[in-house]
Amino acid sequence: MLVIGRTLARYGLDELLALIPVFRPYAWVSRLNPFRRRLVRRYSRGRRLRLALEALGPPFIKLGQILSTRRDLLPADIIEELAYLRDDVAPFNGDIAAAMVAEALESDLDRLFPVFGREPVASASIAQVHSAKLPDGTGVAVKVRRPGIEALIDTDLAVMFAVAALGERAHPEARRLKLVAVVNEFAKTIHDELDLEKEGAHASQLRRNFRDNPILLVPQVHWRRTAREVLTLEWIEGVAIDKRDALDRAGADVDAVSRYAAEVFFQQVFRDGYFHADMHPGNVFVGAGNQLQVVDFGIMGTLAADQRRYLADMLLAFLERDYPRAAWVHLEAGYVPADTDMAAFEDALRAIAEPVLDRPLEEISMAHLLIRLFQTTRRFHMETQPQLILLQKTMVNVEGIAREFNPQMNIWTAVQPLLRDWMISEKGPGRAWREVRREAPEWGRLLPALPRQAASFLDRALADDLTLNLHGPQLEQIRDEVRGGIRRLALAGTGGALVLAGSLAALVPDLEPRLGFPGWWLAAGLAGAGGLLILAGLIRART
Repeated sequence: MLVIGRTLARYGLDELLALIPVFRPYAWVSRLNPFRRRLVRRYSRGRRLRLALEALGPPFIKLGQILSTRRDLLPADIIEELAYLRDDVAPFNGDIAAAMVAEALESDLDRLFPVFGREPVASASIAQVHSAKLPDGTGVAVKVRRPGIEALIDTDLAVMFAVAALGERAHPEARRLKLVAVVNEFAKTIHDELDLEKEGAHASQLRRNFRDNPILLVPQVHWRRTAREVLTLEWIEGVAIDKRDALDRAGADVDAVSRYAAEVFFQQVFRDGYFHADMHPGNVFVGAGNQLQVVDFGIMGTLAADQRRYLADMLLAFLERDYPRAAWVHLEAGYVPADTDMAAFEDALRAIAEPVLDRPLEEISMAHLLIRLFQTTRRFHMETQPQLILLQKTMVNVEGIAREFNPQMNIWTAVQPLLRDWMISEKGPGRAWREVRREAPEWGRLLPALPRQAASFLDRALADDLTLNLHGPQLEQIRDEVRGGIRRLALAGTGGALVLAGSLAALVPDLEPRLGFPGWWLAAGLAGAGGLLILAGLIRART
C-alpha cells in the first residue's frame, strides 16, 4: 500500500490520493515535490495515471486496461490515455518455461514436444508463448503461465480491494465510481485469464461456432497437452492485420478482408451471442485466401437471445434515425426504469446520435455512439450492463481494425443488411416454431404437475398463508436510509446524554477532592465528547 501511495504521489495524482484516507498524507508530499508543477504542466492527468499504473506493474496495467472500457465511470481524457496501456513485459527464462510445461503435463518434455523453442515468440503479463513441434512434426504454439504470477496477483488484488473499500467508505466520489465493483470485475477477469484450461475451452467453443464458416480460423486445442498452467494450440501462419505492407506483399484483398471482418463480428455477436472480447490488432491475423485468424481467448463475452434482439433493434433504430423506437427498445429491455420520461429520453438519444450519424459514411462509429450513450444516460438511471461494456470494447477494436485496414469502408454498411435480415428471421414464425420445439420437453414435464400446484396455491391463499417477499434497489435504499437514520439518532441521543451529564457534573459540589483533578475537567470532557457525537450525526445527515 505504501508503494501505491508513493507512486501516485510521484506522478502528482492528488485528486486520486484525496479519495482514500490512508493516502491523504501522500497528497501533501506530492504538493511539496519541487518537480510536481513541471510534471503537471507537461502531462495530462490521464497520462500521469497511465505512467503510474505502468510503474506499479502488470496487475495494475491489467486493471487500467479494464478501466479503459468503463466510459460510464471515467472522463474521456483518462479513458483515451488508458487505452494506450500495453502489458508487454520482459520474458522469463525459456528453460524455466520448459520445466513448468513438463511438470504441469506430468510427462517428459521430449516426449511431449521433441522440439521446444526456448526463445518465446510473444510475452505478456500473464503468460508467454513458445513455438514447438509434436512427435508427428505438427507445429504448435505453447502458452505457459508465468511462475508465481497467481500469488503476485492475489496479493495485489487484496491491496486493491482494501484501497477501494477505504475509498468508498470515506468519499462520495469513490462510491459513485463503484471502486469495489470495478476491482471485483477486474478480479473475475484476471482469474479467468490465469486459467489457461478455461481459455482453451473458450477457443474450442468459438472454433465449433465457425466450423461451417471458413472465413475465420480459430486454432485447434491439443487437450492432451493442456492444463491450467499450459495451453497448446495449433500454430497459425497468418500475417498480423496491422502489418499492411506485409499483407500487400502477400496479395491480401482489402475489400474481402473488410467484408469478412464485418461478417465475423455479426456472427459472433448476433447469431451466436459468444464473442472474442479482446480483438485488438495483435490478436488478429490474415491467412491464405483472406481468411481471418484470431488468438488469445482469455476474455470472451456472451449475450443472451433477448439481449441480442434488443441490441440489434437498437442499432437498426439508430442507423435509421428512428429515435422513438430506440427509446422504446431501451424501456422494453429494462435498461431504463419504467417511470422514465420517454419524451426527454428520446430527445437525449437524438442529441447523442445526430453528431455521430451526421458524419461522412466512412467516419460513422457505432462504438462511439455506444460510448456517448453510456456517458449521457446516467441521468436517466440507466444501469451499467457488463456485457454491453465488453461489446463496446469489441466494437471499438473491430472498427479500429477495419478503419485502419480499409479507410474507405464503414463496417456498418456491411453489417446493417445482415442485421435487418436476422431481425426478420428472429421475429418471424420460424423462430416461434424453434422456441416451441426447444421448450416442448419442459412443458411436458411441468403440465402434469400444474393442477396440483394451482390447488395448493388456492388452499394457501384461502388459509391466509401466503408470504410476499419484496426486493429491489428502492427497498435496499430505504433500508439503508432507515439504518442511517437509526445511527444518526443513536449518535445524537448519546451525544445529548453526555452533554447533559457534563452539565450535571458541573453542578456537583466538591468533586475535585474525590476525583483528584478539577471537576470542570470532567464536565468539559463529557460535554465535549457529546458535542463531537452530535456533530458526527449532523455530518452523516449531510452525506
